[in-house]
Amino acid sequence: QQQQQQQQQQQQQQQQQQQQQQQQQQQQQQQQQQQQQQKQQQRQQQKQQQQPQQQQQQQQRPQQQYQVSTILNDF
Repeated sequence: QQQQQQQQQQQQQQQQQQQQQQQQQQQQQQQQQQQQQQKQQQRQQQKQQQQPQQQQQQQQRPQQQYQVSTILNDF
């Protein structure tokens, strides 16, 4: 009887180890998701920065056009 009990205990220990491994895998998946979120945030930031620059360029263009028209009128 004593021998049988010992064997059962060993089996239980093995099961516990398997559970631990599964938990580790889940943690890794969470980390990957976080990395993806960070990448998305970076892309959004870049887009926002580009927009203000484009607006500035558009404002400068009309001024240049006016200057050209005045020079033609002087001739």
